[in-house]
Amino acid sequence: MYDNDISDVVAADKAHVWHHLTQHKPFETSDPRVIVEGKGIHVWDAKGTRYLDAVSGGVWTVNVGYGRESIADAVREQLVKLNYFAGSAGSIPGALFSEKLIEKMPGMSRVYYCNSGSEANEKAFKMVRQIAHKRYGGKKTKILFRERDYHGTTIAALSACGQPERHMQYGPLTPGFVEVPHCLEYRKQWDVENYGERAADAIEEVILREGPDTVGAICLEPVTAGGGVIVPPKGYWERVQEICKKYDVLLHIDEVVCGVGRTGTWFGYQHYGIKPDFVTMAKGVASGYAAIACCVTTEEVFNLFKDDAEDPLNYFRDISTFGGCTAGPAAALENLAIIEREGLLENTTAMGDYCLEKLEELKDKHAVVGDVRGKGLFLGAELVADRGTKEPVAEKLAQQVVGECGAQGVMIGVTNRSLPGFNNTLCLSPALIATKDNIDEIVGAMDVALTRVFG
Repeated sequence: MYDNDISDVVAADKAHVWHHLTQHKPFETSDPRVIVEGKGIHVWDAKGTRYLDAVSGGVWTVNVGYGRESIADAVREQLVKLNYFAGSAGSIPGALFSEKLIEKMPGMSRVYYCNSGSEANEKAFKMVRQIAHKRYGGKKTKILFRERDYHGTTIAALSACGQPERHMQYGPLTPGFVEVPHCLEYRKQWDVENYGERAADAIEEVILREGPDTVGAICLEPVTAGGGVIVPPKGYWERVQEICKKYDVLLHIDEVVCGVGRTGTWFGYQHYGIKPDFVTMAKGVASGYAAIACCVTTEEVFNLFKDDAEDPLNYFRDISTFGGCTAGPAAALENLAIIEREGLLENTTAMGDYCLEKLEELKDKHAVVGDVRGKGLFLGAELVADRGTKEPVAEKLAQQVVGECGAQGVMIGVTNRSLPGFNNTLCLSPALIATKDNIDEIVGAMDVALTRVFG
């Protein structure tokens, strides 16, 4: 689709842009990839090469696909009318989107706008800390997080990161964050029948070790993303909810990846019937058409910050500069409308089931595929050198599979820079508009790539 010569743009990028998550040394002798156009589920780079994007913008973001004119039109119309005003005042799209969002989140009631998932999680962390000082004499300040989960790039968010490679060399980290064990049954830590309940009981053990009067909240992904696409085992979430109630621990669900349709429901936690106190979201909220993130709370949490108007420290004394941008909620409103209008939740469930079936076939064919798992259009295939011992394949080999898929015009992902020795899970998260033909092309490319790399 794209055939214009933009070599000057590539040169400018190479000379001046500091790319995310990228070692730049190779660019001394090669050019960085520059993506110039997208349509539907495909993107084109500066060389005119077309790719089927099975990672929705590289990081699970473009849920409704590329080239949505109706979202662009909604953003333009809003920007001309009012582009920005600080979040200390309201806006029309901010009010309307919050209403639409809360309709899809029974039990939740308040939306705090900001501009990234990291920031949304920071807001929840600050709320937890302030509640600890307001209600518990400053004692219940500890925040639990889970091994393999990821919650953002800021220092505090990295302090709640269960992926060691993410926070290496960035210490000292923020105190008061405590890790609990992961719940990946494929890599069992306990030999028990009901693994989900046992993995949740491990959280209770940490609470008792730390002291229930010191633990204020636990932050968990509904389905672990970058830590290996981990769907919690049966019984896990129900037990987590019981533990939180038992010890008066606030439940913070990080939906930055899973939120707004990725798993086939509006939010990942809704598969499990749990009632969170905080839900944070970002990526799919506007499918990347504008920067927006939200920290959503219950009315009970909200009311804790207005019970004494005479106290100058009583309210949530926080602001997000770009949480006042109106393009975000304007784009998010149309993003929701597209998902509803086109039945994308139903499509995500159907295509996710189909993709999982195809991945199972891939597992039957290739011994290197040790496990396949996922929820909706959020799937993973863990690669092992030996199925018996479950020894992970070398990270470079997993990355080589990604490269071989790219050579066939299909972009897939892989866990990377996360878990020392365990960056071995291929990741799929195509746009929610994916068709069976798209799935066949993705899994077909993986089949060829696995054969080329492992024989």
